Amino acid sequence: MKIKTEKYLQANEIMPKEGQYIIGHQSEDEIVVYQAYKPSIADYAVKHQIFGGSEYGYGRMSWIKPNFLWMMYRCGWAEKENQERVLAIWIKKKTLEDILSQAVLSSFNPRYYKDRDVWKEELDNKEVRLQWDPDHDPYGEKISRRAIQLGLKGTVLQNFGKGQISAIEDVTDYVRQQKKHVDSHRLDLLEVPVERVWYPQDKTLGVKIGMTL
Repeated sequence: MKIKTEKYLQANEIMPKEGQYIIGHQSEDEIVVYQAYKPSIADYAVKHQIFGGSEYGYGRMSWIKPNFLWMMYRCGWAEKENQERVLAIWIKKKTLEDILSQAVLSSFNPRYYKDRDVWKEELDNKEVRLQWDPDHDPYGEKISRRAIQLGLKGTVLQNFGKGQISAIEDVTDYVRQQKKHVDSHRLDLLEVPVERVWYPQDKTLGVKIGMTL
């Protein structure tokens, strides 16, 4: 597996406990986002290193998540129907920053929009939806810190799925191995991807999307 891991208990000690952060596994110029699919879609993606095939729909919204444990909560550690395969998707940090620059918050917040009409217009016209959701611990319990997920559609999704991905890796076997430690309540044995807080180079963008700076 290309992704480096570390002990969960060690990682948990250094992560911020509150606030809204983009936390992900990173190299110098790339960051990992996760998605979970049924086997047929995952097989195509891993084989071709793009998303496509007869069962993948570019006409819908597709959500990406950089935070591993938030993905595990969402897919039930690869046990939910049609989410049995977990994919780690490497993209350039510059790509993620570009996607974020096109995002609209999924719910109205007067801190970031002059009024509801301005927000609604962006919601109708922009192709990236941004949500800050409670992050979760390995057991699926909510914690105070919030994690980001991004919904992509239209041209943004086409560009992402067909041209902006550096690599797609199936990490399902790793997920299932770690789930055994969760089931046996041995968090001292649990390993998670090495993840750290990432900030866009454009500081005004961080403010615009509601990041804790």
